[in-house]
Amino acid sequence: MALEIDLTGKAVLVTGGTKGVGRGIAQRFADAGASVVVCARREPEVALPDGWTFVPADLRDGEAAWAAVDAAHGVHGRLDCVVNNAGGSPPADSAEASPRFSERIVALNLLAPMFVAQRAYHYMKDQPGGGSIVNVGSIVAQRPSPTTAAYGAAKAGLKQLTQTLAMEWAPVVRVNSITCGYILTEQAELFYGDGDTRAQVEALIPLGRLAMPTDIGDVAVWLASDLASYVTGADVAAHGGGDRPQVVDEGGA
Repeated sequence: MALEIDLTGKAVLVTGGTKGVGRGIAQRFADAGASVVVCARREPEVALPDGWTFVPADLRDGEAAWAAVDAAHGVHGRLDCVVNNAGGSPPADSAEASPRFSERIVALNLLAPMFVAQRAYHYMKDQPGGGSIVNVGSIVAQRPSPTTAAYGAAKAGLKQLTQTLAMEWAPVVRVNSITCGYILTEQAELFYGDGDTRAQVEALIPLGRLAMPTDIGDVAVWLASDLASYVTGADVAAHGGGDRPQVVDEGGA
């Protein structure tokens, strides 16, 4: 019998799901038949597909994060998967970044996923089939992160949080993470440029291209499915092979 992923009858919440990586993740859940709820601080700039539900929330506020999960659960009467995708950081000089700036970056990339996961567990632990939580991480958690120090530290913390929650909440709720690399989104030119500049970035990736948001969505859908029923506390690398060290191209060891 051919293997397939069918999430019909399942409900998913994707944070930061109105654009970019989050939208690609939400789309792949919809393609698998899941009912989709997305949340973000602002109304979607591009209309959501029919059947999707939008919940406004600033997830850095713990009470707001819990309320968003409550609302998502209320839409379909269940919550089978949460994808903690909301995050990011503008560059900032590590010596000059204000305390307020760093606090908000850590809150968005570490505390918000914690708040959302806590409230999701509240519902998942008592429903038939339990649930799955997927945290979207970054390759910067594994290497130095110049000009995004708070972001890199928060993503490293998110990876540890994933492992801890997976151990605490097993066997009812599975918790996993995805380590992402460079991704082609609507704002890719701001980070990678275009033309020759982007080609130089892609040349550093062993698979030779930027990821598409749906590439990350495919991994998230698999982690949420029964095909990953024995996977928890894992970190799945979806970074195209990682960063290619410059020393390799220069003939170093």
